Amino acid sequence: MDSLCTCPSPLGEITLASDGRALIGLWFSGQRFDRLGLQPGAEMRELPVFAEARRWLALYFDGRKPDFTPPLSFRGTDFQKEVWEMLLTIPYGETVTYGELAARLERQGGKRCSARAVGGAVGRNPISLMVPCHRVLGAGGALTGYAGGMDRKRRLLALEGVCLP
Repeated sequence: MDSLCTCPSPLGEITLASDGRALIGLWFSGQRFDRLGLQPGAEMRELPVFAEARRWLALYFDGRKPDFTPPLSFRGTDFQKEVWEMLLTIPYGETVTYGELAARLERQGGKRCSARAVGGAVGRNPISLMVPCHRVLGAGGALTGYAGGMDRKRRLLALEGVCLP
């Protein structure tokens, strides 16, 4: 059974979800696709992975790059999982575009995909922040959609030292 907990952050309350071993969700309050993919009947309870996640969040919001990531587990389509794994390779303080991610996926798997398809998967990332979908920009570096809200995206990128046009 899935478990939940909440924790405060400088950008609003965060809900964490776990399958008992790994983190399966991290959503800001009011985020689009909040709790998508959770099993019915998820209960509030404390788990060791939540303590690890809180420690990661404390470091991150203190302006430091965490040197660990709690165990993560993705629930989604194979394509979504491939995109989410790719998000984990975007370094702290750096950005990429949806088009660049689409080109990388094509080089890795040989299958053609559009920036729009990548954007759909990025937007449904269930583990916001730790799986850094906020580091993905539109064509030409344009600040575009973020399920947690554009103000949060700006603030997260600024926290990482990213200079936006």
